[in-house]
Amino acid sequence: MDIRKLFGANVRHYRVAAGLSQEAVAERMGVDRAYVSLIERGEQNATLLTLHETAQALRVKPADLLVEPPAGSEV
Repeated sequence: MDIRKLFGANVRHYRVAAGLSQEAVAERMGVDRAYVSLIERGEQNATLLTLHETAQALRVKPADLLVEPPAGSEV
């Protein structure tokens, strides 16, 4: 799987699980909602700083956003 798509799918998974909107995550990160949307769709190359800020906004470990889900499960 493309790392950008994997990262985006994990961001969306943890965002929805936390009951947060893209706007709420964007506000926590200090970015625009459209930026979060690009990340979730795998259309944005994230930097290490973005990975860190996203993990903090979602209150997860940065590694959680890069781990492939077990076979047969959805992210």
